[in-house]
Amino acid sequence: MKKFLAVLMAAAMMVALVACSSGNTANNGSSNNSGNGADASGDGAIVIKIGGIGPLTGDTAVYGIATQNGAQIAVDEINALGGDIQLEYRFEDDTGVAETAVSAYNTLKDWDVDVIYGCTTTAPCVSVAAETNADRYFQLTPSASSTDVTAGKDNVFQMCFTDPGQGVTAADYVAENGLATKVGVIYNNGDPYSTGIAQGFITHAPEVGLEIVAEQTFPDDSNTDFTVQLTACRDAGAELVFMPIYYTPAALILNQARTMGYDPIFFGGDGMDGILGIEGFDTSLAEGLMLLTPFNASSTEEATANFVAEYESRYGETPNQFAADGYDCIYAIYQALQQIDGLADMDHEALCDALIGVFTSADFSFDGITGTGVTWSTSGEVTKDPMVVVVDGGVYVTQ
Repeated sequence: MKKFLAVLMAAAMMVALVACSSGNTANNGSSNNSGNGADASGDGAIVIKIGGIGPLTGDTAVYGIATQNGAQIAVDEINALGGDIQLEYRFEDDTGVAETAVSAYNTLKDWDVDVIYGCTTTAPCVSVAAETNADRYFQLTPSASSTDVTAGKDNVFQMCFTDPGQGVTAADYVAENGLATKVGVIYNNGDPYSTGIAQGFITHAPEVGLEIVAEQTFPDDSNTDFTVQLTACRDAGAELVFMPIYYTPAALILNQARTMGYDPIFFGGDGMDGILGIEGFDTSLAEGLMLLTPFNASSTEEATANFVAEYESRYGETPNQFAADGYDCIYAIYQALQQIDGLADMDHEALCDALIGVFTSADFSFDGITGTGVTWSTSGEVTKDPMVVVVDGGVYVTQ
């Protein structure tokens, strides 16, 4: 990331690209009317409009707000460089609902958006991805991890791990580190994210010597009583309980497990990141909790520490993985934009094709705070190394 930021600073000193007119309005308020997707500002910089979509209200708002905030920090940092590419950023609330997400997307189209950032959750992203594919807008999601998001769409890319891949990686880690041989799984069978990771884990577990002794589900994240699921895992002798779920139900499960006197290793996925920040949550309940994540806010690595400090200063809380992925999404788009010739003359369709070409190029890799040497396949799937953290003394400690 240090090397990448140095490249950005150097780019800011380059001679500005020759700008052409566009139908959009640039950050400085100047209007252009040639109808091109890339906007030309009065100082010669090219202005690219990035439209974000995610839940700012509703049950999953915590994730949308985090991605919005993380992306905003990146936009502000990039624009402060004063380079030949400037970003204009607008984020629309999809309330976590597919139909609302499509409406949000149409609002961004009316704004003359150039690139779509989002959606945050899977179901809205699947719906919007179908639209962006038909309309030929480049789309990068920070956190919608189902393979359904990208399937059959060459224009949609993911910054997060895919669901089945995360499940396989988790099973490999449990087996390779001898954490358990008998494993219980608790997941939300009404959520594609949770189900996808769970099935990846369950399918792969026997191949690496793990025995699934209990497979328990619940219908949605509003569920509040998990004693049946926990009892099944305990009675089956599960030494580790894998929970590819979001942190709201996970917090309840940890509390109810303590009440029952059941103390296995609990292991979660990236959706559990942020559990320590739940208001009023007794963090001692999470002591020993392990989770797979691309981001550790407790890291002392310079780029991560700087991001965390800025996020906490602006928003009064510690960023989670969703915020970090949002930050990386914007920088990845910006890095790719810098490699495109003739950017000023492109409409959104030409820009989409150009960005696809850069992201899938064998020569393109990205160093961010959620991974280094990050690359993308032609299917839109990201390749980066996950990390496992354990809660120790109320903070995440990388294993």
